[in-house]
Amino acid sequence: MIVADTNLISYLVITSERTSDAQKVLEKDQLWAVPYLWRSEFCNVLSVYLRKQFLTLADAQINFEHAQQLILGREYQVVPGRVLELAAASSCTSYDCEFVALAQDLRVKLVTGDKQILAQFPETAVDLVTFPMS
Repeated sequence: MIVADTNLISYLVITSERTSDAQKVLEKDQLWAVPYLWRSEFCNVLSVYLRKQFLTLADAQINFEHAQQLILGREYQVVPGRVLELAAASSCTSYDCEFVALAQDLRVKLVTGDKQILAQFPETAVDLVTFPMS
């Protein structure tokens, strides 16, 4: 099991130059856990694609359903106090720290392409490109 951040989910579900990297992560580990926050973040990603007319509303809804099926049964509540501790000790947003907190609580890696998270939490986070080899 890994914790997948919203970027990783987006790369897998919305075709881009990072999709093949995300597919390699999925091949290595198919159990992706997330904090409940992922839903709001992913809807925000989809709304950006909608506004830029890169996706239709129907496509955005299909992409959300695809992502939801990937995560089914592996959404977790995180402890707000722990998130605030991580945010206070880093320059990451509380949103990012929810994913870090979950990975630490589950004692698994957070797989991400976010350079700031990778730099701030090297013991918890691993780059999606190097994950299959770690």
